[in-house]
Amino acid sequence: MKLISIRLCNFRQFYGKTPEIFLASGERNITVIHGNNGAGKTTLLNAFTWVLYEKFSAAFSSEEQLVNKRAISEARLQEFVECWVEIRFEHSSKRYQAKRLCRAYKTEAGIEQGKSELYLQISGDDGRWLLPQQLPEDIIGRILPASLHQYFFFDGERIEQIVRYDKKSEIAEATKTLLGVEVLNRSIKHLKEAKKSLEAELALIGDSQTKKLLQEQKQLEKKSQRLSHRQQEIDRELANQDELKRTMGERLLELGGAKELQQLRDELEAQEKLVRETLKQGQDTLKRAVSTRGYTVLLSQTTAQFRVIVDDLRSTGELPVGIKQQFVGDLLKSQCCICGADLIEGTHAHQKVAAWMDKAGMADVEETAIRLGVQVDEIDRQSSEFWQEIDRQQAILAQGRTELSRIETQLDDIKKKLRTFPNEDINQLQKRLDEIEEKIRNLTLEKGANQQQIEQLSADIDVKANQIAKHKMNENKQALAQGRITAAQDAVERLIEVKTRLDNQFRKSLEKKIQEIFTSISFTPYLPKLSEKYEVTLADNTTGQETIVAASTGENQILSLSFIGGIIERVREWIQDHTLMGPDSSTFPMVMDSPFGSLDEIYRRQIAKILPQLANQLVVLVTKTQWRGEVAQEMENYIGREYVLTYNSPKPDCEQDFIELVGMGYDLIRPSPNEFEYTEIVEVEYEF
Repeated sequence: MKLISIRLCNFRQFYGKTPEIFLASGERNITVIHGNNGAGKTTLLNAFTWVLYEKFSAAFSSEEQLVNKRAISEARLQEFVECWVEIRFEHSSKRYQAKRLCRAYKTEAGIEQGKSELYLQISGDDGRWLLPQQLPEDIIGRILPASLHQYFFFDGERIEQIVRYDKKSEIAEATKTLLGVEVLNRSIKHLKEAKKSLEAELALIGDSQTKKLLQEQKQLEKKSQRLSHRQQEIDRELANQDELKRTMGERLLELGGAKELQQLRDELEAQEKLVRETLKQGQDTLKRAVSTRGYTVLLSQTTAQFRVIVDDLRSTGELPVGIKQQFVGDLLKSQCCICGADLIEGTHAHQKVAAWMDKAGMADVEETAIRLGVQVDEIDRQSSEFWQEIDRQQAILAQGRTELSRIETQLDDIKKKLRTFPNEDINQLQKRLDEIEEKIRNLTLEKGANQQQIEQLSADIDVKANQIAKHKMNENKQALAQGRITAAQDAVERLIEVKTRLDNQFRKSLEKKIQEIFTSISFTPYLPKLSEKYEVTLADNTTGQETIVAASTGENQILSLSFIGGIIERVREWIQDHTLMGPDSSTFPMVMDSPFGSLDEIYRRQIAKILPQLANQLVVLVTKTQWRGEVAQEMENYIGREYVLTYNSPKPDCEQDFIELVGMGYDLIRPSPNEFEYTEIVEVEYEF
């Protein structure tokens, strides 16, 4: 997706139709939009997300009030006012024009805002604009999935929340759509449906035993499907309960007297999460040690026996060997002794030398003994290191369990205090939190039990499938149907394997890119780690033992930006190199509102330096203070377009403000010529 332009009409601060904002691309790929707080930067960011996905950022308040106040005020009673945003963009050699429109009606009771409507037109190489055959939302979702939009259109002041996003599975699935893996998912789905049709056909023509086995397999599959659906319900319910828990916690923070306890609880819960992650890593390390080096402790008796045998050979003089059999054989072959005597076969001299063949040692025996000695030493060394590693991990686990017990005790104490708090609102909120946590615990246990059943059912289904495949068919039709079923199942398994490998390969390459970006910005020795669920954490390897560290707000901002940059870069490269079918569509934009947050000068410079390389297009929405010194210096050579949001204030005593760009002054705040507030868009006159 390459953004071409955006235009607004009566959308929040923007009265009437705005000039079209053209967005830079190519070598000078940055569009900078300057504006003071409240001038409309967040509105512009949300104009993109509203028109494409009808979604808003967390900082966008009063979502139900989209229509410009002045436009409504000037409208007559019962007259509607149109509010719309129009975006033009390119993707896969096609040009799109998306327009979302809503209407507000001025009534005696107040303002009524209707539902929005999305319109989409597509232009091909011939230049004709046509209406699409599919739903506009589906087309946009395939180009850039809605669940990924926050990584391309984001609020920099809240960027650190990205790494705390709960629905990481949605990120994974949406990313796979961008990778072209969706074609594999559809193929797997269609093959499974074909397999079911073939099994139904086989059930009609098969013998009684075949029908019985197919019926048993079908029952197992139904049970597995029910459990899978229940797992999805549990996931949704867990997400809801987590959201409720977070809301309750925020309400406790707002209530006087409970704020300190709630803050302490939040800190303890964060510590608990880190400790549990450390315990999990310790358990994984133990498993790896046992599986890769555990055998060495079982060989101690064998290695001791080997050393006894070798020592015995050395004591008898057989090791090391003085005379080698090969040396004696060479003498007999040359028929000449080292003393010069002839060694003619049958002579006494020949017999004497030949007798040494039984006394001489074999070179390969000695070499083998030496080689085995080295390996035995290595086994003994690994055995010693194995026990040291086990002791170290056990100590870490013991310390972690002690720490976890301490944290859990403190959390229980806090809960007791809140349950018995004099303020009725506080203890009622805590009781509600207790109910939520109990429900989360029960749902988690049920999910684990269900997963075990699903895995067992999967194994039982495989057994039934093998029984059906091995069952002797009496008719050619049965054999043909069974052969097709087997072929369909084999194809499904191979496609699933391909999809899994693609996902793992992409995730590993994404982790590597995130690490590259993070280390290029951060001066800390930490490395980001990406889990199978696309959860990002910081790990410290400086002690030789990987441990999870609690990231600061600044580190979370950098981590989030690294994640965003990694997603864009890896998806872009991956599509270029691995697209399964279709043309290259590896261009992606990034629209950022206040991307520098509260970072210090060093981090601001490093981020400003790396931003132009993160995406094909950058739209940066900044205040005058955010665009100071080091940011402007690092990014000025990449600016292709620049605009200023001029806020017209209705306050008679408003303090005017301006910004100087390219040697010219542009108003940021000025008195409104009427009683309304509104924002104008002014393009900076730029000469390259």
